[in-house]
Amino acid sequence: LEFRRVLFRSIRDSPAIAKAFETVLAEISSKTASITDIKGPDADLVQSYEDTCRRAGESRGKGLLYPYLGSGAGNGALVELGDGSVKWDLVAGIGVNFFGHSHPEILKAQLDASLGDTTKHGNLQAGTEPYAFAEKLVSLASRNSGLRHAFLTPNGVMANESAFKACLQKHSPADRIIAFKHCFMGRSLTMTSIGDSAGGRDGIPINQAVDYMPFWNDIGAEKMGGTKKFIDWAGWQLQSYIDRYPGRHACFVMELVQGEGGFNTPKRDFLLELMKICKANNIAVWDDEIQAFGRTTEMFAYETFDLGEYVDVFCVGKMTQACAAMFTPEYNPRPGLLSGTFSGATADFTTGLRVLEMLDDGAYYGDEGLFNQHHNAFRAQVDALVARHPDWFPTSRYVREFGGGIGGMMRMTPFGGDKAKIIAAAKAIYDEGAVAFWCGHGPYHLRMLPPLPVLTLDQWPKIFEVLERGDRKSVV
Repeated sequence: LEFRRVLFRSIRDSPAIAKAFETVLAEISSKTASITDIKGPDADLVQSYEDTCRRAGESRGKGLLYPYLGSGAGNGALVELGDGSVKWDLVAGIGVNFFGHSHPEILKAQLDASLGDTTKHGNLQAGTEPYAFAEKLVSLASRNSGLRHAFLTPNGVMANESAFKACLQKHSPADRIIAFKHCFMGRSLTMTSIGDSAGGRDGIPINQAVDYMPFWNDIGAEKMGGTKKFIDWAGWQLQSYIDRYPGRHACFVMELVQGEGGFNTPKRDFLLELMKICKANNIAVWDDEIQAFGRTTEMFAYETFDLGEYVDVFCVGKMTQACAAMFTPEYNPRPGLLSGTFSGATADFTTGLRVLEMLDDGAYYGDEGLFNQHHNAFRAQVDALVARHPDWFPTSRYVREFGGGIGGMMRMTPFGGDKAKIIAAAKAIYDEGAVAFWCGHGPYHLRMLPPLPVLTLDQWPKIFEVLERGDRKSVV
């Protein structure tokens, strides 16, 4: 979005500022280039760092899950902490920092944001940056769906709140929602009522009526006698909810690939059947891709499954920096329903726009794309680890596959998916030099959301050396 004759253009296009930015980026690059591998902490920083972590925990009211405080420097998939240690970042801020650490294009976008006269944008007063981001997002989303509008929010849970409100308004007086078991929606009061996590609702009232559907399950389908029988059963379950509460369901919210629930990846026909039933019963299909966007074998998960024509409402966030609820024209809410003082900071939008441009321009997607190559390399490393340590990878009634997920959503399932053992392994892996996390609700998995655009395929063996040391340490 351009204004041809405004003062800001002379600031943005100033040769002096451009030269200064080049100097800053070159200096950062020269410094961070020295970060080439993991390393332990500097001995003279250990005590002060531990004190800082303790104070950080006290300030938030509970201790840090990991003693992780980034120094502000990194190089690709390697991050430096405040004690001088360096670790593989396999979580990337739960998927936010998809282009890793100190990426020159990300840094440049942040510098561009610093030129503006204010930090925040809102729905009443905004600069051009939010709309440039929204315009690019709509142009990408509309290639293979009916999505045409984007309401911008500062975080994912507000995108979800906005999407749900639009569905309720469209289908008023419908007051129920359908969701998958093991879904995660965020931590507002309504979203914790919908999300299928008892811990997220501990001690608070439930304010939303939800009917939970089973998600796709390979083992369950096998026990039922095959894919078609499982899909038929799921369709019957959905129709039974609809018949029990006729006209009461505003929407079915679907993570096409589940995130917190375990990086569970379904069959296309499973999703297709449920979406068709929703359409036949005038129920909105709401696609929540806050964690999955950008990481599957196509940019949008609905493109991966070729289901964009069925999507009415859509949410995106995390790697896009700014978050958004998106709508088809039929679901675009009436004026007054959605607003807010903040839509985000300037850097959210300049960086988010650059992320979208890089995703669009890179050779990342498709069966031969970089993300699928990374996923195949990850699974090959898991298979090799299983071969070396079969006792770490027992099968059970819930675990048949030890490496799973799709694209940049990667999971590994040692120790039978036992929660305590998985958490212990994640913390031991952290101590050994890599940041991993966990997901699932039984079985549990080691979860990775690595910054794939800045990883090289030959780095996976080095990463798995750390994972192997951590797993070994956790079982000793």
